[in-house]
Amino acid sequence: MTLRRLLFFALIIFCLTPWSSPPIALLLGAAFGLTGANPFATQTRRWSKSLLQASVVGLGFSMNLHQVIQAGRSGFLYTFLGIIFALTIGYLLGRLFAVQSKSAYLISVGTAICGGSAIAAVGPVVQANDEEMSVSIGTIFVLNAVGLIVFPLIGHALRLTETQFGLWAALAIHDTSSVVGAGAKYGPTALAIATVVKLARALWIVPLTLATAAFRHTDSARSRIQWPWFILFFLAAAMARTYIPQGAGWYPQLAHLATIGLTVTLFLIGTGITRASLKQVGPRPLLQGVFLWIVVAGVSLWLIRNGLISI
Repeated sequence: MTLRRLLFFALIIFCLTPWSSPPIALLLGAAFGLTGANPFATQTRRWSKSLLQASVVGLGFSMNLHQVIQAGRSGFLYTFLGIIFALTIGYLLGRLFAVQSKSAYLISVGTAICGGSAIAAVGPVVQANDEEMSVSIGTIFVLNAVGLIVFPLIGHALRLTETQFGLWAALAIHDTSSVVGAGAKYGPTALAIATVVKLARALWIVPLTLATAAFRHTDSARSRIQWPWFILFFLAAAMARTYIPQGAGWYPQLAHLATIGLTVTLFLIGTGITRASLKQVGPRPLLQGVFLWIVVAGVSLWLIRNGLISI
């Protein structure tokens, strides 16, 4: 156990160095998790969530508030239409592959908005049990790991601009962590666009959760929603960067620390990929998630390359 702990912290220290990167950190974490060597399996889930939110806030210090508002405004309509599209296709694929209805809905919600965060918010409202939550989050989790590595490769192969890639990543990759990681791998402009659009998309957690509760005729949705408060702090950081020039010397350093924090976050997320979690997902939910992801990613990429949606 002592050796495992030493290796765990040694890998975290490596993630803090310039030799590491988001994809490398994720691969190291996954390799560590698949060996069953993680001595902090329970704690890393909590640590990764908190560190991700802090890192996203830190990235706000690298962005201009006017750009944030513009991206959120221009992305409102196709975000709304994209969510409806993903939920519809997800429902049909869930029926096709005979996936349990709650798991199918949660996988669709995770694909449509922001992965595990959306599932965590909507799951209690639909009264999903632990197994249904685990299957849904596990499916999204596996696809997140694939997306972080594969999307930049596809983007370079298709010669997408950083703006195009950032928008595509925000619309087609599930969790905020993988979106930001892929954007950081592609370039600074891609990172800025991906982060802003994804955070604007994440705000749809609240109306979708309330709509789900209303459809199910429950009145306890408000107390069950996991409000994404960190997004407000992200906006506050962008506001400081835009309107308080006295801190100009600190903003790049804070943004750099946020990038390092993101790399460590992806390592922690990777350690959660275990043989047991892969086995628990099973083939049917994974098939639904994969095909839904392919459709959403393919359609959004076609629209972006043809100039039908843009920032």
